[in-house]
Amino acid sequence: MMNKTTWVALIIAPLISTMTLAKNESTLQLEDVFTLEYASGLAINADGDEVYFVRNYMDIQSDKKLGNIWKVDKEKNLTPVTNGLHVDYSPTLSPDNTKLAYISTASGKPQIHMKWLKTGETGQMSHFSNPPSNLSWSPDGNTLAFTMFVDSKPKNVVSLPGKPNGAKWAKPAVYIDKMHYRFDGVGFNKAGKRHIFVMSSDGGNARQLTHDDFNHNQKMSWSKDGSQLFYSTNKRLDKELEWTDSNIYAMNIETLEVKALTDRNGPDFKPIVSPNGKLIAYLGSDQNYKNYENTELYIMNIDGSDKRSITADFDRSINNIQWGKDSKTVYISYHDKGETYVASQSLSGKRKIVAKNIGGLSYGRPYNGGEFVVAQNETIAFTYSHPQRPADIAIAKKGKTTQLTTLNEDALGYKTLATIKEINTKSSFDNRNIQAWVAYPPGYETAKKSGEKFPLILEIHGGPVTNYGPHFSTEIQLMAAKGYVVVYANPRGSDSYGKEFSQTIHNNYPSHDYDDLMSVVDNVIEQEAIDKNALFVTGGSGGGVLTAWIIGHTERFKAAVVAKPVINWFSFVLTTDIYPYVIKNWFRKMPWEDSAHYMKLSPISYVGNVSTPTMLLTGEADQRTPIAETEQFYQALKLRNVDTAMVRIPDAPHGIYKRPSNLMSKVSHILWWFEQYRNTK
Repeated sequence: MMNKTTWVALIIAPLISTMTLAKNESTLQLEDVFTLEYASGLAINADGDEVYFVRNYMDIQSDKKLGNIWKVDKEKNLTPVTNGLHVDYSPTLSPDNTKLAYISTASGKPQIHMKWLKTGETGQMSHFSNPPSNLSWSPDGNTLAFTMFVDSKPKNVVSLPGKPNGAKWAKPAVYIDKMHYRFDGVGFNKAGKRHIFVMSSDGGNARQLTHDDFNHNQKMSWSKDGSQLFYSTNKRLDKELEWTDSNIYAMNIETLEVKALTDRNGPDFKPIVSPNGKLIAYLGSDQNYKNYENTELYIMNIDGSDKRSITADFDRSINNIQWGKDSKTVYISYHDKGETYVASQSLSGKRKIVAKNIGGLSYGRPYNGGEFVVAQNETIAFTYSHPQRPADIAIAKKGKTTQLTTLNEDALGYKTLATIKEINTKSSFDNRNIQAWVAYPPGYETAKKSGEKFPLILEIHGGPVTNYGPHFSTEIQLMAAKGYVVVYANPRGSDSYGKEFSQTIHNNYPSHDYDDLMSVVDNVIEQEAIDKNALFVTGGSGGGVLTAWIIGHTERFKAAVVAKPVINWFSFVLTTDIYPYVIKNWFRKMPWEDSAHYMKLSPISYVGNVSTPTMLLTGEADQRTPIAETEQFYQALKLRNVDTAMVRIPDAPHGIYKRPSNLMSKVSHILWWFEQYRNTK
């Protein structure tokens, strides 16, 4: 039997040699991952002529994503606000625009820092044992509210007698009786809760405002006179089982008296007080125990009366909100058909798109999303999305959009990247329209005219209720740079197409999303120069589920890479960190009450049909789709003598891209695996 070192050497050696031989400096290379930057964490001054943002970059020495705060003005002048090999984030301007509060790891752990913009002086304002978050300025600029975890003593039920002084016994047993005892990317939860604090903007001691047994995880909003804080939390007695059911509360800062403003079954969150102090805008939805619900924009009076949805007629989910200065308009962001928009939403119901092409934050895969802020003069700053660039900063005003930064021009300006084209396909199952995008490798059109045929990769998004769009993706670009046509789609169940489209997979996933994806592949083969004998498929998380499902239902793909999948729904719902949510919202019954249904939807049930060479790839610290799911499929394929391999990413959670080298490793393994079968019969 080979030892671990020998096995790793056998895998890595051909991987390195293959990638080295194919190197072309004019196209995107693996090492270019460390040259990429992207913007996030926006703040804008009252006049709308200065935007503060986090300039994220990849540090090759520490193999970490770091970031500092920069400023860009309307003349496109870039100025550093902070610097250093650490992470600065959450820039938040004071109401008078003279100070910038932010969180920084400059001292080794996250602390609140302050930048005095007139003098340029910077100071560390806190020395907490736990990281603060969700900074919020009081209207007079004298106080900062924030949330922070407060430790409590772990529960011990036994005490071992007889330990001599100086004796080195085993670590004590850990007693767990909470439903939510671990979380992906965090590990085992510490004893304690996240609470609300306030502190002077001049520094000093922080005052803890909440002391209850509930978590306070979101940003607060102040009343106009600064006497109250509005926030959301889940105070249900069965909160661990109904963990998405939050409500909005008002707290008097001096007396600590708390009043509930909402009380329905379903999440109400992100309360924001209007500039005139009379109204609260917030997001919410009814709990119907479905895999998806539209999040609507609600308005209520400051005392909680007269609650009403003003987007009930809009079949899209609202993601983020900000009041306009007139207190008659709320700016909203939402996803529509794979893209993100900002619209002005009047309280009377009228809606108008005011900014497009928002996104660019997911530099690994082409997921949707993005950030925006609105100045007092109605200038909108946002993260600008482009298919060939990660997020930049742009502003929009009176229908005109101006891009202010080009953060990656030095790294990507001389590269020939894949071009992205949208296609639409009718599903073979029910003729439903399925939107997709095709990435063409550099030189595709010339090679096509000469009769060359290209291998095809089908890349599938996770979620499953998420969406891809025409956004920059390092993973897609690297695949295309190696000569593959890459197609990615939004099959049924994806969001940004309305509630009915997303709910088609409720209690029925995977199913006809398979037909959607196969129809898209057929369309690309028909329209493009594709080698039908060189088809490959990969996806992660929900995309890993569908990849495993696909190879259990067809033999048309030469090879597959199944990343961080669910293989067995029965075992998954009893081992994932989000098990109460998944069981209650994705299935009709508990797994032991309906095991046949769980297994019908499990890729493991179709492993007897699999002949496709399959690599599995998962982080060893993944708590969302635990690596035991991967091991089940790997061992089943081994028992069937199917060509298979398992790649385990040490210390990586579900989001493998936390470290830049992990992104490189993932893509390298995928491409190496596909290359082994690219030219085989």
